[in-house]
Amino acid sequence: MLTAGTVWAALASYVLMLAAFRYAKQRTFHILLVISVILFDLGMPIYLYLYKDWYRRLIVENELTSFLVWIHFMMLVMMYALYVMQVKTALRLLRSDNSVRIDHRAQGKALLLVRALVIVTGALLVET
Repeated sequence: MLTAGTVWAALASYVLMLAAFRYAKQRTFHILLVISVILFDLGMPIYLYLYKDWYRRLIVENELTSFLVWIHFMMLVMMYALYVMQVKTALRLLRSDNSVRIDHRAQGKALLLVRALVIVTGALLVET
C-alpha cells in the first residue's frame, strides 16, 4: 500500500500543504506552496490515466462498483470543489477584502481533512 511512488508523492505534497497552512502569514510562500499543491492534484489524475491500467482495473475486474472507489471519487469531487471555493476567497483576499478571511481559513482546514482522506483512500486502492 505505502510502497507506491504515487502515495509517497501525495504524502510529500501533503507536507507542503501543511507548511502552507502553518505559514499562511508569509503570503508569497503560502501562495507558491498552495499553487504547487493544486497543480499536483490536478496533474495526478492525468498521470494515473496515462500510466496506469485503469480500464482493466475498473471495467474488466469490475472494481467500478467497489464502495472504496466511490468513496475515493466523492472525496476527490469534494476536494476539487473546496479548491474552487478556496481560490475564490483567496482572490478576494488579494483584493484586500478581509471579510472572507475566516471562510478562507475554515476552507483550508476542511481541505486538509478531505485531502488526507483522498490520500488514505487512494493508498488503499493501490495495487500491490
